[in-house]
Amino acid sequence: MENVILYCRVSTDEQADGCSLDMQERYLRKYCTLNEYNIIGIYKEDYSAKHYDMRRPEMSKLYNYCKKHKKGVDKILFLRWDRYSRNVEFAFAYKRKFYDDLGIEINAIENPIDFTATEWSTMLSIYCGVAHTEDEKISKRTKDGIHGSQLKGKCTNKAPRGYKNHRISKHETFVVVDKDVAPLIEKIFNEVAKGIEAPCCIRRRLCPNIAESSFLDMLRNPFYIGKIKVSAYRGDPEQIVEGLHEAIISEEVFYRVQDILDGKKKNTPKLTKAINPDLFLRKFLVCPICGHALTGSESKGNGGKYAYYHCCQDGKHLRKRADEVNEGFARYISCLTPNDEVLTLYKEVLTDVRNEQSKETKNKVEDLQTEVRRVEDMLNVLDDKLMNGKISDADYNRISQRYGKQINELKQQIEIMTNPNRANIEPKLSYSICLLDNMEGFFRDAPVETKIKLLGSIFPEKIEFDGKNYRTNNYNKVLDLIFQQTKELREPKKVNGERFSSFPASVPRPGVEPGWVAPLVFETSASTDSAIWAHKLLRLIAGAKVSVFS
Repeated sequence: MENVILYCRVSTDEQADGCSLDMQERYLRKYCTLNEYNIIGIYKEDYSAKHYDMRRPEMSKLYNYCKKHKKGVDKILFLRWDRYSRNVEFAFAYKRKFYDDLGIEINAIENPIDFTATEWSTMLSIYCGVAHTEDEKISKRTKDGIHGSQLKGKCTNKAPRGYKNHRISKHETFVVVDKDVAPLIEKIFNEVAKGIEAPCCIRRRLCPNIAESSFLDMLRNPFYIGKIKVSAYRGDPEQIVEGLHEAIISEEVFYRVQDILDGKKKNTPKLTKAINPDLFLRKFLVCPICGHALTGSESKGNGGKYAYYHCCQDGKHLRKRADEVNEGFARYISCLTPNDEVLTLYKEVLTDVRNEQSKETKNKVEDLQTEVRRVEDMLNVLDDKLMNGKISDADYNRISQRYGKQINELKQQIEIMTNPNRANIEPKLSYSICLLDNMEGFFRDAPVETKIKLLGSIFPEKIEFDGKNYRTNNYNKVLDLIFQQTKELREPKKVNGERFSSFPASVPRPGVEPGWVAPLVFETSASTDSAIWAHKLLRLIAGAKVSVFS
């Protein structure tokens, strides 16, 4: 009676939970009973057929056992050759190990091979090669399906942090927002987008349980803005398509994060020492005796702290209570009175410009919509060719993806141009006029950051302070045209023959907001030049989204 070892193995991961292994064992035992074989061992492999030698521990155990007991084992039996291997190279390698080296026969009970015949290698190649070809076909169909699903905007993998997979049926799933995790992801992106703190520090502070590499991959993932990244496949380039899931991060924040990670953020805020709100003028005032900048400090006395401005070179030159200096400067600024005629003219000019821009934008949008319809018609023609068999599936997928990408780009341009926020300038205009009309109040009650920005815009150079009076030799020329009494803010200086139109046409040094020149053309006159400069200043200030009480 011959001693045999039975070997059972599943063909897919899912079969390991089913009855495939038990069914194989039952058939093998029945075969051994009919042939009067003595079963000395059973090895069951619960790894998929797609895994070869590296992930077949039972096969390794079986081989090691046979090496130690080769004289006590005559045969190794399995149900079919695809249960033994779906890889031709593996099949031949282990045939040599068992049959040639150890003298132990390996065979299938359903389609046995006579290894003493000359055609055994052909038969083994056919049996294992057919199974290998089937694996390749299944792999290709699976990859094609995954690629096609991704092009449609479907998530084919495990949902990233902030989302979770929801299954409707065995073959139908979709991604939903994880309400518990999504707020943390949104907070992380917003913190990184500020550009104040390094991403690695934000990770340690907000989510230390996430590995650094996974954290950076998360910040790069366009999935969070409702898009799917489709990898290059069979000649198709890598691309990003619109996903079917909900976005939890705005595109503005996401791309700001990408700029920071790429090192392209030019105006990244820097961590500096906090400005004392009682000494906000110390960067702008200079000593009238030595010309050095005034600094500030606090002194204790009478049960409290009191702030003082004093000369950084010699404290004996000037020393003044900060509250008195700040109050005097607010009164000094109070002499700024807006020119109502210039502001009225500015509103009318701005209305005309907006109307012209709206008309131009409307024409561009209509052209883009026409282009979208043209590409969609080409896509419809492509569908008809596929239905009539005039084009292959591969060509259809390649061309339709190109058309789809083109349509998405055009629609994004349309969405940007039709965004209502582009034309919503009334709040900024109202804020700008309020700012010009209440300059004194801003310097009394606004946050210190706002005061610093306003000072940088109004006074390009230092302000001389002698303890009572404030004087400046260089004043922002724009305000000369907006306000009526700017001459009271500077040292008396007589200039003969000066006209508004003689001012240089360059934008003043940016302070509150980067300078911007409107593409307008007026006739040369004092009033029209005033309107131009008014337009520049209001554009300069309107973008400053600061609040007096924030």
